Amino acid sequence: MPGHKDWLVIEVPPITALPRPVFLTSQSIPARHRFPLHNHVWDQLTYATEGLLQITVEEAWSVVTPQQAIWIPAGMRHTTGGLSDARYNSVYIAAGMASQMPQRCACLTVSPLLRALILELEAISDHKESEEYVERIDKLVVDQLHRLDKEDFCLPWPKSAMLRTISEVLYEAPDDARGLDYWAAELGVSPRTLTRRFEKEVGLSLRAWRHRLRLFRALEWLGSGRNVTGIALDLGYASTSAFSYMFRKEMGCSPTDWLKR
Repeated sequence: MPGHKDWLVIEVPPITALPRPVFLTSQSIPARHRFPLHNHVWDQLTYATEGLLQITVEEAWSVVTPQQAIWIPAGMRHTTGGLSDARYNSVYIAAGMASQMPQRCACLTVSPLLRALILELEAISDHKESEEYVERIDKLVVDQLHRLDKEDFCLPWPKSAMLRTISEVLYEAPDDARGLDYWAAELGVSPRTLTRRFEKEVGLSLRAWRHRLRLFRALEWLGSGRNVTGIALDLGYASTSAFSYMFRKEMGCSPTDWLKR
C-alpha cells in the first residue's frame, strides 16, 4: 500500500482477549509511524481525536480526520499510521454484538452523541461505576454505530500487478498527465479493456481514481506541513487557485481553513 516506504513500524498493543464486550483504548501515534498489518477476532471502530490518521484496510486506503471513524470488521487485515502527530480512540467490540454493521470496511461520520459516549467510556475507565451502568453505555455505543452516516471517502487500491503498475506510478507522481491511451499501449491492452478492468477492481474509472488520489495526496501533504503552493504544483495544477477550487469543492473549505480544524 502507498506511502509507507520510510515510515517507522511500531509494535501492535498486546491485547489477545477483550476484558469486556465493549473496550476502549486511547493512544497517540507520531507522524510517519505505523503498525504492521494485523487483524483481530473482534470488530473495531477507530476514531481520530487529534491530527490525521492513514488507515489501510485490505485494499482500501483512508485518510481519517477528527470528524471521522473507520469501521473494521473482525478478521480484516489493517494498519493504522499517523500522517501527522495524532491521537485516536479504538472501540473494540466483541464479534456478533454489532450485527447490524456491514461486513466490510466503512468510513463513518462521528455523531455528537457517539463522541459523548466515547468520552464517557474513557471516563468510566478512570473511576468505578456499577456494572449495570457500564452495560447501558456499551449498548448505547453499539446501537449508535449503524445510525452513523457513511462516507465514500476511501481510495481503493488495485489488486492485480498490471493495475498496480499504474497506481504506484501515479502515487509517486500525481502530476503525471499520461492518460488512458498511454497506459493501455504501455500495458499491451486496449483502452476499453483497461477501463473495464480498472472499474471492476476499484469501482472507479481511471480518471475518477486519479482525481481521488490527488485529493488524498493533498491531505497527506497538508498533514505533513507542506505549503499549499508546493502541493498544488506537485499535484499538476496550473495554479494554487485551481487546486484550492478543487479542494473546496471536495472538502467544503479551503486547504488553509482545513488545516485550522
